[in-house]
Amino acid sequence: MSGVVPVDHAAVVPEALPRPEVAPAQPYAVPVPARRVLDNGLTVLAYDLPGQYVHAVRLALPMPLRLEPRDREGVATIMARTLDEGTARHTSAEFARLLERRGVALGAGVGESGLSVDLDVAKGNLGYALDLLRQTLIEPIFPAQEVDRHVTTRLAEIEQERSSAAHRAAIEFAATYFDPQARSSRPGGGTAATVGAVTREDIAAFHARHVAPTGATLVVAGDLTGLDVAAEVEAALGGWTAGPGHVAPGEWLATPPATDRSRIVVVDRPGSVQAEIMVGCPGPDRHVPDGWAPYPMLGFLIGGSPTSRVDALLREERGFTYGMRSSFRPRRRGGLFVTAGSVRSEVTAEALALLVEVLGGVRDGVRADEVEQAAHFLVLTAPSRYATADAVADEAAGLSFDGLGTEFTTRTLAEVGAMDPERLAAAYRRFVDGAWTIVLVGDAASFADAVAALGIGDVTVVAN
Repeated sequence: MSGVVPVDHAAVVPEALPRPEVAPAQPYAVPVPARRVLDNGLTVLAYDLPGQYVHAVRLALPMPLRLEPRDREGVATIMARTLDEGTARHTSAEFARLLERRGVALGAGVGESGLSVDLDVAKGNLGYALDLLRQTLIEPIFPAQEVDRHVTTRLAEIEQERSSAAHRAAIEFAATYFDPQARSSRPGGGTAATVGAVTREDIAAFHARHVAPTGATLVVAGDLTGLDVAAEVEAALGGWTAGPGHVAPGEWLATPPATDRSRIVVVDRPGSVQAEIMVGCPGPDRHVPDGWAPYPMLGFLIGGSPTSRVDALLREERGFTYGMRSSFRPRRRGGLFVTAGSVRSEVTAEALALLVEVLGGVRDGVRADEVEQAAHFLVLTAPSRYATADAVADEAAGLSFDGLGTEFTTRTLAEVGAMDPERLAAAYRRFVDGAWTIVLVGDAASFADAVAALGIGDVTVVAN
């Protein structure tokens, strides 16, 4: 083309640009909070995160599910879901409008360790949001029609959970692994029979007995410039006290496993083209004497990515699965090591045999390159995992159930970076001895006999 002058790139770009030196990443530390305990026993943790103008507020209130009446299991879940369905001052619709008026997001739920209430709000509306939180904790009225609606919703969820292979496997795993008399052997959200019996009076009584500030932790994370968080919380929740019928949670005890947990249970789903596999055994809690750091690393290198041992064989080499995941799951006392995922139905027995072989092989040791890869992933991704106020608040609230602070996270990351293969293998052998609890959900007729022929455990077939 006329008028186009060619560019001499050699003249524009210097021949030898010096390469920049890449310095090693510095050790990451979770921000340190300001801590205060109010006179009513509520612990307040304030994390100042400059530039985070949406504050994350998290309340963690210890409340073990064993406190639920046996014939009303699930009452804690319904109570949590109806905390904001009307207060002494506002109807359910009015309270919803108050939340929307200033963009406050509020939610609550119950887990193994207790009640969690989540609140997200713009910085300028923190005091407003804390007052709404106060009303849900101190002044809920649990309208009968709202309770009935949430009971109906929960019953529908229970039915839906039973139709999901992964959920069905988790339900059967708990029933098989834990002592049948233990609360942990039954669904955390209750069964259809127990949830269907919950009334408004049951919820109000449970709230009065178990929702109190003593032992609870409130986390506020965000840009706290110009704010006195302790004073804001004191103004909103300083008057919160335990009622006359309050019952303390009591000592936390480990849930014993069933005496016959080392077996295989097949949940029969005739015609299913996939099988859900769940394999587990005892694991540690976060207070394990030799330190928690080895266990997230083990979870990653065994079944935490497409390059992990499980996926490298069952997904990449054999094509049996889209992916299976392994993790150590700490509880308040003790814990679990679980590997779970789905495979094609016709390869169920072969996949299970290979999986058990892979899991057993870790007892023989781990390679230095596996340790390095796991350490790099966990340490180098930490700054992004904890980059937001809600992530920091969630971590702090979750650890508070275990009596720990986020300094535990910082310490764990440092130990991960210094891990060696010998310590990692020793940590695995400490809990994993090959005595597996195995649950399979699928077409029993297509694989049960082949699974029994593996000789890795007695097989019981149950209906879906």
